[in-house]
Amino acid sequence: MTTYFTRSAIAALLAASCIGAMAQNIAIVNGKAVPTSRLESMLRQMERAGRPAPPDAAAQIKDRLVLFEILSQEGQKRGLDATDEFKSQLELLRQNLLVNDVMADFQKTNTPSDAEIQAEYDKFVAANGGKEYKAHHILVEKEADAKKIIAQLKKGGKFEDIAKKSSKDTGSGAKGGELEWASPTSYVKEFAEAMVAMGKGKTSETPVKTQFGFHIIRVDDVRDAQQPKIEEVKQQIVQQFMQQKSSAYIEELRAKARIE
Repeated sequence: MTTYFTRSAIAALLAASCIGAMAQNIAIVNGKAVPTSRLESMLRQMERAGRPAPPDAAAQIKDRLVLFEILSQEGQKRGLDATDEFKSQLELLRQNLLVNDVMADFQKTNTPSDAEIQAEYDKFVAANGGKEYKAHHILVEKEADAKKIIAQLKKGGKFEDIAKKSSKDTGSGAKGGELEWASPTSYVKEFAEAMVAMGKGKTSETPVKTQFGFHIIRVDDVRDAQQPKIEEVKQQIVQQFMQQKSSAYIEELRAKARIE
């Protein structure tokens, strides 16, 4: 069974990792301490990332940290940490960590309130209101072909059968020309205007030309737009809110900075 780190799990792992070692260190390598804080940091990183971990994760991380210390000491012996390239990479890593911490700290103190979430949801509902249409269509390349199909339909031809046989829109054509419930804004202008003007239960009397070809449209039903409940989109609203706030904060800092 896949397991994930929780705060209690981290505490248990840390307690287990300290057996046989000093509380503040997980090991002493060539006289140099490997502090428990490094293990704590790696465990927290795994928790934040939501990565699955085996039950012996603490022991595995301890072994890795000890190996890191051994190799790190070897690198220092060789003077590899004194090169300009190493120092440049180290500075970039330091900056990256600071950037992450700055943004994490900003987001902690700028999470949206319930009132702000409600306001964003109300905007969403207002922008996505109106009517939704359930329709079928047949798409052909030539106007003459569209007129022939309209004539067939008037003589009793079955819309779904003709769509399966003749529609260039293979996706809807395989379903007899069926389209999902959608608002007019989901379609190109000419299609949307014709569909809205026809009304429920009507089929195109003349071909509807768009950039894709010529359509024969049948409007099956019309309803008020169905809106998701606030609980269903709350997380998306929070994420969008935080992205906007974070972007504004970054631009504010950029504007204040003296760049020469």
